[in-house]
Amino acid sequence: MNPYLAGIMIGIFMIAAYYFSGEGLGASGALKSVVVATTDAVSHDYAVNNSYFTKRVSNPENPPIKTWLIFEMIGVVFGAILSAAIAGRLKWEIGKAPHITNKTRLIAALIGGILFGVGSQLGRGCTSGMVMSGMGVLSLSGFIGLIAIFGGGYVIAWFFRKLWI
Repeated sequence: MNPYLAGIMIGIFMIAAYYFSGEGLGASGALKSVVVATTDAVSHDYAVNNSYFTKRVSNPENPPIKTWLIFEMIGVVFGAILSAAIAGRLKWEIGKAPHITNKTRLIAALIGGILFGVGSQLGRGCTSGMVMSGMGVLSLSGFIGLIAIFGGGYVIAWFFRKLWI
């Protein structure tokens, strides 16, 4: 997709998200809702007696699995599949440098995913939520976060460049 059109569409969706839900866009909230719903399904007594889970499972009319962020993530997955299909890029492959094995690439991706998940919970949100939603409301932390994320990514990428070059 044209990056300018994609940026405009993200902005429109951000405005719509604030208008309809009072919240910005982000991905970590959906994962948190799945964890809460799974914990509640496995051990309801634990979820009700745990201070973190109880406020999220105490309303049976609005279970955590029915939050709009879950549907946002489902839309992201199906939207990515649809976009790749329309662009003729829908295929199964593991993106990696030619000299890296599939196993090494998948292990690196798993470690990166785990670190991202832990970091998003320690930071109380993911990068997309912090930067897009933060900058969307002109929050200084959103702009500082953008600089830190891209600057940190640029520095860290130097150490892991052999996975790609």
